[in-house]
Amino acid sequence: MSARDAYLAKIQAEIELAQAKLAELKAQAKVSASDVRIKYSQMVDDLERKLDATKTKLKELGAASEGAWEHLQDGIQDAWTDLESGIGKVAAKFKS
Repeated sequence: MSARDAYLAKIQAEIELAQAKLAELKAQAKVSASDVRIKYSQMVDDLERKLDATKTKLKELGAASEGAWEHLQDGIQDAWTDLESGIGKVAAKFKS
């Protein structure tokens, strides 16, 4: 397995976990009080957009040649970090 393939597999696994966490947050938002529901739903929608952006970058990375993928790696890492941070912040708000 090449370094690119290993990296793609790692990020794909992390995206799957993020999707599961987003589904959980979305369910929590639906059962919240109406004023809180709107606020949390907006946050979850923003996270879903970030997830879509990360998936798009992952596709670009998967289509890149062996020599070019390392140049795209920073972009996907930034997108992933942004998504992961956002999920953590929203999950913390649900707990409080």
